[in-house]
Amino acid sequence: MADIVTPEVRSRMMSGIRGRDTKPEMILRRGLHAMGFRFRLHDRRLPGKPDMVLPRYRSVIFAHGCFWHGHDCHLFRLPATRTEFWEDKIGKNKARDRDAVLQLLTSGWRVATVWECAMRGRGRLASDSIETSLANWLRGEGKELELSGYRCD
Repeated sequence: MADIVTPEVRSRMMSGIRGRDTKPEMILRRGLHAMGFRFRLHDRRLPGKPDMVLPRYRSVIFAHGCFWHGHDCHLFRLPATRTEFWEDKIGKNKARDRDAVLQLLTSGWRVATVWECAMRGRGRLASDSIETSLANWLRGEGKELELSGYRCD
């Protein structure tokens, strides 16, 4: 299937997509801040440059977009055009994510990943449920936490 917009328009659209301060990330930040948690943003010293770093809890939180990180959910669909390019790009993103999580865990950090489908789409969780789960995890002992919407394919 051919693209319905010109390459120039597609380029402008894609350049508008940002990797930080995304809507899901902002929702998480507001909720955790309201609960009294304080954090640093996008710490370049840590592998994967986590979206939120909570040094007091030796924990990091990633807010992953389902498309860009290749999540197996209803929000991810591989584009019909240039599939080889997208498979390669998303595959590299997934490998980078795995490496970053492994490096963080081996260096004593706790890692939470909140997927976009947990906050939007037909399988989304209640926002207070996400915040409560994160707060309980932060105060607990678990090494990893992954929050995603239920699969309803």
